[in-house]
Amino acid sequence: MHTRRIGEAEVGAVGLGGMPMSIEGRPDEARSLATLYAALDAGVTLIDTADSYHRDAGEVGHNESLIAKALASHERGGDVLVATKGGHLRPGDGSWTLDGSPEHLKRACEASLRRLGVDAIGLYQFHRPDPRVPYAESVGALRDLLDEGKIRMAGISNADPAQIREAQEILGGRLVSVQNQFSPAFRSSEPELELCDDMGIAFLPFSPFGGISRARELGSTFAPFARVAEAHGVSAHQVCLAWMLAKSPVVVPIPGASRPESVQDSVRAADLVLSAGEIAELDAA
Repeated sequence: MHTRRIGEAEVGAVGLGGMPMSIEGRPDEARSLATLYAALDAGVTLIDTADSYHRDAGEVGHNESLIAKALASHERGGDVLVATKGGHLRPGDGSWTLDGSPEHLKRACEASLRRLGVDAIGLYQFHRPDPRVPYAESVGALRDLLDEGKIRMAGISNADPAQIREAQEILGGRLVSVQNQFSPAFRSSEPELELCDDMGIAFLPFSPFGGISRARELGSTFAPFARVAEAHGVSAHQVCLAWMLAKSPVVVPIPGASRPESVQDSVRAADLVLSAGEIAELDAA
């Protein structure tokens, strides 16, 4: 697979989002492990997770533990950059809550370290701004974790341009990634993508197909993606990822998956070349 850079790390141009393997509607563990093994076999070297990717109360870090199990039992596991996040919580009733306090983020990082079985987390990201906590305090916790060697790289998620600039300043120029939602149906993160391109910071689009419930409808909802896919003999999902990759060399999509076939389809987008006319058509979709 072609590669791109996230800070000091070189990763496959298409990563994997682990959330569907741990929240509501998740598959059994055997299928999840098969999905992770398929990703590793296909050359995926970036896997995104979070301590809040779980379904029930009492199973915080379910997805981190699942990924750690897969990596430990696969010959290519040591090649993977695991990106995890802290600052979101799930009480177990289906809701999502926030705690961006430095104290929580540092405790969450310690717990993630134990679940992943590593001395330092490859990429640790502040999951979502907490309106009750000054942003500088939350990002300051990442700076402290960097300085203490508990994380190798720091990123932020669900951030706007002002927060990206603020985080870069607080981290002393060490911000390596921004993870925001971006898809044909959700394009309001274009300014953040463009800013990351200007700053040389990796942009990690999550839910690139529009989210778990809408992914299958991508081609039917956005006809140009289906037309381009038919012309190339590939899926609309491959076209979607190739379109994102063509936007900037800092883009590294992280499509979620819970089936081996989904991963295998997604990674082929790294080799799909779209014409300027096709890209223009998709931009206008």
